[in-house]
Amino acid sequence: MLALIRHGQTDWNFAGRLQGRTDIPLNAVGRAQARAAASAYAGGYWEAVVSSPLGRARETAEILADALDLPFTGTYDELLEQEYGEAEGITGAELATRWPDRVIPGKEADADVAARGRRAMHRIAAEHDGQHVLVVAHGAFLRHTLSSVSGHDARHYPRFDNLSSSVVQFANGAWHVRTIGDVPYLEAAVAIERRAAEAERAA
Repeated sequence: MLALIRHGQTDWNFAGRLQGRTDIPLNAVGRAQARAAASAYAGGYWEAVVSSPLGRARETAEILADALDLPFTGTYDELLEQEYGEAEGITGAELATRWPDRVIPGKEADADVAARGRRAMHRIAAEHDGQHVLVVAHGAFLRHTLSSVSGHDARHYPRFDNLSSSVVQFANGAWHVRTIGDVPYLEAAVAIERRAAEAERAA
């Protein structure tokens, strides 16, 4: 079982700027979010913590590990956020103006993000021998990874709050999504499908 957790807030999050691979640190709010979230994972079920190498994810993971007295067992390059190329550092409004078709120079393909997300889950599971692991990563990365498991279009996934978690389980030879952004899977799937239908009607 893996809990895929979005890192705590950064100043760029607060300003609505795309971060991608830009290594923006947590701010004070983000550190407080991580400390407050730790209680949700107490009780002995979770056994280790890992993260993306980017500082905002690693620091979130280290705060969780310290608060829960769990081992922080390292970083995985496969958990890096999606590369946004020339769009990193700009706001969503600027993005819509400059690249309305979202064909952004230097942007990592969505399918490539999803593929390495699945590789990350398999590698973490293999290297932790059946343990239940907290995995701290990034919003776009989580959206594409989870969509590749659930079969829903990532465009209709919800925006993940800082420190929200989505639980996946490996069973019967495949990964299964159990929660999406702290919402039970079936409930979240209905909302995703509703957004997809609304988008189709509006097209």
